[in-house]
Amino acid sequence: MEDADRLLEELPFEPPRSRYLAAQVTAMRAVARQQNGEVLPLPDYARECLGVAADWVPESLFEEAHARLDAALPAGGGSLADRLHAWQAAHTLPAARVEQRLPMIVAKAVAETRTRTSATIIPLPPDETVDCKLVSGTHFWGAGAYEGELKSTIHINTDIPFNLADLLYLVAHEGHPGHIAEAMLKEIHLVNRQDRLEQQVRFMLSPSFALGEGLGLHAESILFPGDQAQAWLTDNVLTGEGIPPDGSHFATVHDVKNVLWGVWANAALLAAVGRPASELAAYLTRWALFDEAETAAALNSVRAPGMGVYVLGYYHGWRILRSWLDAPDRHQRVRRLLTEQLLPADLEAGAAHRDGFRSGP
Repeated sequence: MEDADRLLEELPFEPPRSRYLAAQVTAMRAVARQQNGEVLPLPDYARECLGVAADWVPESLFEEAHARLDAALPAGGGSLADRLHAWQAAHTLPAARVEQRLPMIVAKAVAETRTRTSATIIPLPPDETVDCKLVSGTHFWGAGAYEGELKSTIHINTDIPFNLADLLYLVAHEGHPGHIAEAMLKEIHLVNRQDRLEQQVRFMLSPSFALGEGLGLHAESILFPGDQAQAWLTDNVLTGEGIPPDGSHFATVHDVKNVLWGVWANAALLAAVGRPASELAAYLTRWALFDEAETAAALNSVRAPGMGVYVLGYYHGWRILRSWLDAPDRHQRVRRLLTEQLLPADLEAGAAHRDGFRSGP
């Protein structure tokens, strides 16, 4: 902690590089203090680590999201959660076909997202390679890892049924223009061309993490505005897998999914002030529309040491970028996210005014 304090007093570079470094060091110092026994309220800890205001998300936003989801899903009996789970099941690749079919399907989606990213946002190296690896026994659904030298892997957890309607939502997030593209392009533009070696250190609980996850949650809609993702999936994946159109609206379902990351954020705030597991489970079931297994997995995440800040990064990164990306030069702004050392503070003007938060659980 003393080393961090000294470094913050003696940053050797001019802004904005020094501001970016200061934010990363501030995050490291906050984690060090936490590990040393100092306990901050979770919103304060999140601001130190992520550089975002992580206040309570009003349930009115979830009510509005539920209404939109109700209109986007096929009509049917049962609760809204029942209809959502039925929609997911109807688009799930059968387990017996996952090992043979899923890597090829992911590769097709990777090719499309790379083509669109290169054509509309920033040229990508033509010799980049992205593999797909099926894994099990892990907590994530999918994860993109850039391994250097223009090589990457998207890992898919086969323990979780794979909803093909979410294919581009996942692949764009983990790949292009999401995590893999960001890591690769910042290596090219910042490390190789500008000698910013600090970019090689990617501290998890940091402002860059919040923006990276925010970009990932927006990635599909950036490349496939309107109904384009659903049209591409229907023509290139779903029809071939024998999944007929059902009148649902994928883009709305995915936008609602992003809003409902706010439920996770609120649950993390509740967990941080010691609310019982039963209350957290009821909150997640009511607002995130989770079934029993999903609720149990979410509880493990929001209650695990250090995971509260991690969970907050998703929703609050997404909300900050939502306002900032809503501009005529949207693709140029995405390019900046992929090639510059930006901070949430650089982007948040107007975001809080648009969303309207209250404080405290």
